[in-house]
Amino acid sequence: MGVLDGLVAVVTGGASGIGQAACLKFLEEGASVGALDVSPFSLHSPRSLAVVADVTDQQSMDDAMAAVAERFGGIDILVNNAGISAVGAVEENTDEEWARVLDVNVTGIVRGTKAALPYLRRSPHAAIVNTSSIAATAGLVKRALYSASKGAVHSLSLAMAADLVTEGIRVNTVAPSTADTPWVARLLARTSDPGEERRKLEARQPMGRMVSADEVAAAMLYLVSPAAGGTTGMSLAVDGGMSGLRLVR
Repeated sequence: MGVLDGLVAVVTGGASGIGQAACLKFLEEGASVGALDVSPFSLHSPRSLAVVADVTDQQSMDDAMAAVAERFGGIDILVNNAGISAVGAVEENTDEEWARVLDVNVTGIVRGTKAALPYLRRSPHAAIVNTSSIAATAGLVKRALYSASKGAVHSLSLAMAADLVTEGIRVNTVAPSTADTPWVARLLARTSDPGEERRKLEARQPMGRMVSADEVAAAMLYLVSPAAGGTTGMSLAVDGGMSGLRLVR
């Protein structure tokens, strides 16, 4: 018996990294899973459906949610995970970059939620998890745009939780630090010294390493499960202690 037996989950950005890890973990725990992505990845399970979806397009999100609900009979869980990054101090990103990152990271959550709500409202176990970041609450060097977007995700999630709590829909966030994913590996590969840059990322976290996609997915699993039925409006840090610990090295 899995903790999500009989439930249907949708994960945006489900083709790689944290999103893919969440899809696989939800499948292991008995859920049927719709993995939404601009470049979908098959999870090779009869209880999964890979759907082409773009969080910057409301019609695309409406169609994707409808496809999952038609296949599995409804939607109980939504993980708004799709997102993009940006590097730079406040003056270093263009207006176009600001518009793009905020459109994907913030308004993308709005579109996904709007598309899923008609189905979530019919579920006795409705839960939403939005992927935030330690950058929402900790000042990180050269992350002005990304931090602004994740700060907005944090505030948006609290407002969503307040709006939906009386309907029995729980809304929480996970706030990872840098996760050891293929996406991060690609970013490191573009630097002049990938090994040194990886060392810096690992050193800034008290545990001395980046968190794994599976660890973030495990936090998501808890928050969407009926076992967390009393938890809403919360942010769960998966950050190796970065948000709360100050070590002298």
